[in-house]
Amino acid sequence: MSATPESEPRAPRPALVFDDPLDQQSSDDTDRGWGERPEGDGAADLKRFLDEKPPHHL
Repeated sequence: MSATPESEPRAPRPALVFDDPLDQQSSDDTDRGWGERPEGDGAADLKRFLDEKPPHHL
């Protein structure tokens, strides 16, 4: 029985990155980040229009 506790292996620490964050593309830089839907047909566009129309425009 030793008085010193056994050392447990530690997880590696993430490396610090000093790149310019403005050089990286964020999700807001894409159409998907702004909530745009993938290209669809006319029926899908009509459904989206009817789904998103405010109730006072019926």
